[in-house]
Amino acid sequence: MLRQRMDNLNKISNLIPPHILDHDPGKGKRVSKRHLINRLNFLNFQDNFLLVNFKHKKYGNITSLTARPLPCSGDRLDCAWVEPPDIMRILQAYTLHNLLVADGQKLLLVVPEVIEMSDKGIEFLLPESCSEIGTRKVNRHSCAGADVQIVQNGALLNGSIQDFTPVALRVEVKAASPQMDRWINLDFPVNLNIYAGQEILYSGNCRIIRHAGDNGNRTLVLEPVHCQMRRFSPKKYRSTRQELIPLPDIVFTHPFCGKIVSLKVVDLSGTGFAVEEEECDSMLLPGMIIPEIELSFAGSYRMKCQAQVIYRHVRTDKWGEGVVRCGLAVLDMDIGNHINLLSLLHQAANKNSYICSDIDLDDLWSFFFETGFIYPEKYAFFQTNKDAVKRTYEKLYTQSPHIARHFICQGKGTILGHMAMVRFYDNSWLIHHHAATKSEHTKAGLTVLNQIGRFINDSHNLYSAHMQYVFCYYRPDNKFPDRIFGGMGRRLKDPSRCSLDTFAYFHFQRPFQNSSDLPVLWDLTATRPEDLQELESFYRQESGGLMLDALDLGQGIIDRDQLSREYRKLGFKRESHLFSLKKNHNLKAVILVNVSDIGLNMSNLTNAMKVIVLDNDDLPKEVLLAALTQASAKYDENKVPVLIYPVSYAEAKGIMYEKLYTMWVLNMQNTDDYFSYLESMIKTI
Repeated sequence: MLRQRMDNLNKISNLIPPHILDHDPGKGKRVSKRHLINRLNFLNFQDNFLLVNFKHKKYGNITSLTARPLPCSGDRLDCAWVEPPDIMRILQAYTLHNLLVADGQKLLLVVPEVIEMSDKGIEFLLPESCSEIGTRKVNRHSCAGADVQIVQNGALLNGSIQDFTPVALRVEVKAASPQMDRWINLDFPVNLNIYAGQEILYSGNCRIIRHAGDNGNRTLVLEPVHCQMRRFSPKKYRSTRQELIPLPDIVFTHPFCGKIVSLKVVDLSGTGFAVEEEECDSMLLPGMIIPEIELSFAGSYRMKCQAQVIYRHVRTDKWGEGVVRCGLAVLDMDIGNHINLLSLLHQAANKNSYICSDIDLDDLWSFFFETGFIYPEKYAFFQTNKDAVKRTYEKLYTQSPHIARHFICQGKGTILGHMAMVRFYDNSWLIHHHAATKSEHTKAGLTVLNQIGRFINDSHNLYSAHMQYVFCYYRPDNKFPDRIFGGMGRRLKDPSRCSLDTFAYFHFQRPFQNSSDLPVLWDLTATRPEDLQELESFYRQESGGLMLDALDLGQGIIDRDQLSREYRKLGFKRESHLFSLKKNHNLKAVILVNVSDIGLNMSNLTNAMKVIVLDNDDLPKEVLLAALTQASAKYDENKVPVLIYPVSYAEAKGIMYEKLYTMWVLNMQNTDDYFSYLESMIKTI
């Protein structure tokens, strides 16, 4: 450890600008002997060192030696050499020039008298005062030696970080070969990567502002090129930043130096937060990833997240001191903690907005019937299973499973609006159960619609949310959802961003015997990857939308049972089975069989079969019904909802359907489109 500290200080001395080493002692703020002694004793306590600078009698060049100060209590200071110097050479050719003592972000320049010097150490008579040199605005922080990698046009250097500030880093690196070391062009930026094991902590372009060393071993001082970065794609409609009272804190262990840092959060959203720190002791480097941050609210409630520093802005406060404001983007957070955070923020913005709040289920059922959300035909369908439906909703609304969300607009204890979401496919969330009172004053329907919009805007970038798409089903003859969801898709006219696909919906009556033989040459088999490839080609030509990706029918889905296992852990049912209907090995239709708890979706669209017909002309109605009989063996119910796409097949084959359902899918990379359209709609209501 002693050798490492000595080597580090020798390298620092080589990197100190000459004007600092040869600074005029008569200039700068005067510092008392008492303060100097206290600082020397602190260096001794920390096992740190000072620089003893000697000036050549003839040529005027300065050489520096490292020395460890011994405890000091008066006028005399004894120092022990870290490495014994060539005393005779020093005595003959040099004279003492000054001492440099580190004092935070400043240096103390001391001009003492030499009492005695030997190969063991040196003894000084301290002056009554010394000079304070403001070498940097920001304090340099020593590091534990995180691994670094520097790349420049094919040249590669590996090493470790020695110390840093938010505006510069000192690294010690070695090239793989002397030849590669010569490839480094000191006049051009390099790419710096900092690691902790296999975890990357920083990656960015840096300028080389100082350097020392040779023979493949280099010490470089690097300055980041940018003080701001983009973690995610820029958006017009950003998460709302809020100032909470009291202000929360963040606490984390700095990934470079291991120091525990605690800072006030000056504003907060569901996607990030801003903090402020004193410029002189700031530690947040733009681009730096902090693996674990604890967000603390008044010390009573805490949640953890992973975050990245995305900008650093410096200003001067009213006392003339430098203040640094840094923004951090949340990279990931436990989904339960994120819900709690958003609940707090939504409440702070609107006292009537609630996310996943405790709710009296009798009040909720009363609201559903009162608003007409549960209309007679819908109730007739599930009333025979009403006890099972009640149990499902008790788990959904009281146990707050991470697969489901509900949004409530409530005033004076009365539910005014409701909307819900459920993660039913791997990276897709189904929006459903939109209901509101008829009050023109509250506009509760738009309130919960705005709530769910804010929620998806704050959540979709978190990997733990698995929210690449959101989708919903609505009847085209239902004016409100057709105006909101259908209107957006029609205005956008880009199905790769927001798609609309319409299904024919009917109930399939299962026969008493599940077995139903298919005609010769026809087979119903498990879907293979090549079937999905053909399905994708058909759908691209038919629609070009997002339906297949949202329904986990894309070719890249690896584990189709992972989400089903999560459902089982939470006490819910979710099964997904995929069948291919073929004639003489030629694909004619794909049948997606989803099995779930009754009432998970009120229209039972999560407990239904979806049929995508690829060949309208060569798939007889009787063959399809026989295939549905076989596929329906997965259900316990006698009547199973079926959705057929495209509608033209049902119409051509005379299949009597009850209604049409349009599936609306939004790619989460296009939330600006959603908010822009919703904003224009609100103005017209």
